[in-house]
Amino acid sequence: MFKGANARAEEKFRDHFAIDLIDQKIREAQVGLQAAKSTLASLILRERSEQRQIEALKSRIDKLTQSTVAALADNRTELASEAAQGIAQMENEMVVRRDTATRIESKITRLRTSVEAANRRIIDLKQSAITAKAIHQERRIQVKLNSFAPRQNSIEEAEELISRVVDQDDPFEQSEILREIDANLRFEDIGERLAEQGYGTARKTTAADVLARLQSKTNQGETDV
Repeated sequence: MFKGANARAEEKFRDHFAIDLIDQKIREAQVGLQAAKSTLASLILRERSEQRQIEALKSRIDKLTQSTVAALADNRTELASEAAQGIAQMENEMVVRRDTATRIESKITRLRTSVEAANRRIIDLKQSAITAKAIHQERRIQVKLNSFAPRQNSIEEAEELISRVVDQDDPFEQSEILREIDANLRFEDIGERLAEQGYGTARKTTAADVLARLQSKTNQGETDV
C-alpha cells in the first residue's frame, strides 16, 4: 500500500511539474552533450598532434636516410650503422604513433556520430517541449474557464426557478376569481345580469347610461333654444 501510494504521489508530482521536469531533462542532456563535445575536441587535438609527430618523424627519417646513404658511399660504415639504428628507432616510433592515430581516429568517428545524433535528439526535444508547453498552457486556460463557467446543474436549477416564478398563479387574479365565485353563490350579480337584459333596474351605472344622460341633456338644450 505504501509503495502504491508513493507511486501515485510520484506520478501526480511528475504530472504537475511535467514542464519543469522536461526543461530539467533537456538541460541535463545538454550538459552531457557539452561534455561529449569537449571529449571529441580533446581527441581531435590529440589525433592532430600525433599526425604532426608522424610528419616530423617522417621528415627526420628521410633526412637521416639521405645522410646515411652518403656515409655508406664514403665507406663510413660505423657512422652509417649508428645512423641506421636511429632510423630504425624512429620508424618503430612512427609505427606506434600511426597505430595510436588510427585508434584515436576511430574513436573520433564513433564519438562524432554520437554527438551528432544526441544534438539532433536535443533539437527534437526542444521542439517537442515547445508543443508540450503550448498544450499545457491551453489545458491550464481550459481549467480556468471551466472553473469560472456556470455548471450545467446550476443552469438547470436556475431555469427551473424561473419557470416556477413565471408560472406561479397571480394572487390578485386568484382573489378576483374567488370574489366572483362567492358572488355567484350569493346570487349578488343576478339582478345586474337581468337589468342588462332589460329586466329590472341596474344598480350600477354603465357607460351607456352616461351617454344616454348626456344625450338627453343635449337634446333638451336644443329644445329650450
